Amino acid sequence: MSGNTFGRIFRVTTWGESHGPALGAVIDGCPPRLPLTTADIAVELAKRRPGGGLASTTRREPDAVEILSGVFADQTTGTPISLIIYNKDAKSEAYEPLKEIFRPGHGDFTYQAKYGIRDYRGGGRSSARETAARVAAGAVAQKVLDTGGIRVLAYTLELGGVRAQTFDWTEIDQNQFYCPDSEAAASMAARVQDIKKQGDSLGGIVEVRVQGCPAGLGEPVFDKLDAVLAQAVMSIGAVKGVEIGAGFAAARLTGSEHNDPLTPKGFVSNNAGGILAGISNGDEIIVRAAVKPIPSIAKLQQTIDQHGQPQTISIAGRHDISAIPRITPVIAAMVKLTLADFLLRQKAVTCSR
Repeated sequence: MSGNTFGRIFRVTTWGESHGPALGAVIDGCPPRLPLTTADIAVELAKRRPGGGLASTTRREPDAVEILSGVFADQTTGTPISLIIYNKDAKSEAYEPLKEIFRPGHGDFTYQAKYGIRDYRGGGRSSARETAARVAAGAVAQKVLDTGGIRVLAYTLELGGVRAQTFDWTEIDQNQFYCPDSEAAASMAARVQDIKKQGDSLGGIVEVRVQGCPAGLGEPVFDKLDAVLAQAVMSIGAVKGVEIGAGFAAARLTGSEHNDPLTPKGFVSNNAGGILAGISNGDEIIVRAAVKPIPSIAKLQQTIDQHGQPQTISIAGRHDISAIPRITPVIAAMVKLTLADFLLRQKAVTCSR
């Protein structure tokens, strides 16, 4: 009931808070004999590690992961995999002035309303710091996807109103925003610099493409593949909207424009985003996530404290200017977790035939 676990067969439970001793994940249902080392996980964690890039917080976390169980001789054993990441650079004293104040745009007010208590140090469980555990688990999920030849690629499509106009796969890892358009990446950097001087923050759009996914993944009613993908991505704190394929643009198309004709060689177009009737159709899966601006800003904001008294605050300290690009590997991880779970569920179906 507490909602800390995701998945049916490949199940992931995350735990920990932003300023606690550590955070981590427990993965149950991972098949045995898959190759796995801390180096595999470290590659993904490096993509969301704080302390680098124009838009990132200056908090320095090594994000070194330890595998506590479920792996022997660099292979998964089929038993629960426990991962831990220690917090090394939390500065809790910076939050003392805010301990009785509800920060606009954060979960302070709602956590207090739900539990009657909250960890005000960096937001506790509601902090984006929790997503490090998701990325670590996503690296394990990729090992499952490798058995099916499935590749997940995430990148920044838009940041602060600057949108990629060209697409070059090789460019994504060549700039700090994971943007497939080098000119757009340069404009994004200038936009971030300008907003940072104003004491404000930016939102954007992340796009994910899944290649090599076979047809047949997904369940026909409540566990549609696109429905669970939307839930998975929306479970990330900064995400406020999800599109599959044509997404909201579909509302402005006619049926003849939106339908994807089939030929002996495959689909002519991909407005469906690789999913039909909640089941993958073998085409490229396309998911887009709308990411809100970071709520911790230096500009003056109106709010109230725990006693209902009006307050005016300016949030100083170490905060991202935008959740992008550090949220990009998080969104990719949630897509990986979803697909790994459905891939294993489908294997159970085909084995029963």
